[in-house]
Formats: sequence, structure tokens, C-alpha cells
Amino acid sequence: MKIEGSSALVTGGGSGLGAATARLLAQRGAVVHVFDRNRQAAEAVAGEIGGVALAGDVTSEADAAAALDTAARAGDGLRILVNCAGIGVAGRILGKSGPMPLADFETVIRVNLVGTFNMMRLAAERMATLSERVDKARGVIVNTASVAAFEGQIGQAAYAASKGGIVSLALPAAREFARFGIRVNTVAPGIFMTPLLHNLPQEAQESLAAAIPYPSRLGDPAEFADAVRFAIENQYINGEVIRLDGALRMQPK
Repeated sequence: MKIEGSSALVTGGGSGLGAATARLLAQRGAVVHVFDRNRQAAEAVAGEIGGVALAGDVTSEADAAAALDTAARAGDGLRILVNCAGIGVAGRILGKSGPMPLADFETVIRVNLVGTFNMMRLAAERMATLSERVDKARGVIVNTASVAAFEGQIGQAAYAASKGGIVSLALPAAREFARFGIRVNTVAPGIFMTPLLHNLPQEAQESLAAAIPYPSRLGDPAEFADAVRFAIENQYINGEVIRLDGALRMQPK
């Protein structure tokens, strides 16, 4: 899918991996819609890149539909959706104070997995009606999982389950959307230098980096964005999950 001139929407685009992706897509000539529940963050990134700020909740059908409708009015319609919105809440299934509150598990699943599915289903509805481009292409969706989907650590049950669901969505969605000319791919990042990790002491950051075989450093959000770009531009990548982790394999804890 050609990025230049395409209308794109990035969820969680107000910070971290989403912001880096929004910046790269804008640099490549896309009309970027920055969708984030934090309006100020969305406006800051959109203002920086000449994009459009949209505030809302990915789990809300109304919010998602409104944002996608705005993106669909740009260019020749919504062509690119990148789902980066997500949360990570640590907690053992059975902790010292008892079992994990069911509401905590449900919240992580709802934001990460249901939110991704909500955006994907509504975006596909809009993409399916667009005119075909080269090779009968109409659109592309890139979701964000995590290496926790494969090697979830103790205390990551909810997060790993949500990201595992996103991994499992890629192939059946790609197969289903093939008749519309819509591709679906997933990027599963390892440990990246996001705002959360920026707040950790330098010693803690170095400890995390030491566990990564090569390169032994935290991932740069720009590298994540470049993987997303690759998944968008290479028309033969479909139904795929790309690990982006420096050969990291997470230990139990």
C-alpha cells in the first residue's frame, strides 16, 4: 500500500509507539489522524506533524466510528489503520491478597483486545467500499501485540492474554478480508523505550537492556514505526506477526 497521499489513523497516537508511527507516516506523506483518549497528547502530536487530532476511547463504538468517519473523508478514503492503543496492568492471578479482581482482567482485555477488534471491524467496513488500487488493494491494518503473547511473565496473565488474542486475530482476519483487498498484520515488540520506561532509574533500564541478546539496548520507537511501515508497504506480507525484540525471549520473571 502506498503511504503517500493515503489517509491513516493511528490509535494511541498521542505517545510512545503510536506517536512514533504517526510521525513516520506523516513524513511519508500520509494524512495522519492521531486518535487518543488523551486529547492534549493527540493535539500535541497532530500539531507537530500537521495531522488531525481525534479524542476518544477505542472500546466505544461511537467514538471509534466518529474517528474513522473523519479519516474516511480525507484523501481517497481511509486506507491505513494502525492500532497502538493499549494498557499494561501487572498482577498475579493469585496474589498475597487473594485472586486477581476480575474487573482488572476484564479491563485489560477490553482495552487491548476488544479495543483493537472494535477499530479493526469498523475500519474494514469503511475500507471495503473504497476503489481498488494497484493489485486490487483497498487498505491495510497493522495491530500491536507483544512478545508477552509468547512468553508472558509471572504477573502478566491479563496483558499476555490480551496480546495473545491480538496475535491470533491476524490470520483469520487476513483470510476473511482477502476478498476485499484488505491486509492485516501484527507487530509484536519486545522492550521499547516508551514514556513508562523513561521514568525508570538508569540502573533499571540497563538491567532490562542486558537481557536482550543483540543489540543489547531498549528498542527505539522509531524502529517500531519502521516495522509498521514495512508491513504497510510490502503488499505480500499478510496475516503475519513480526517479532521486533533483538532475539529476546522473556524469562518467567
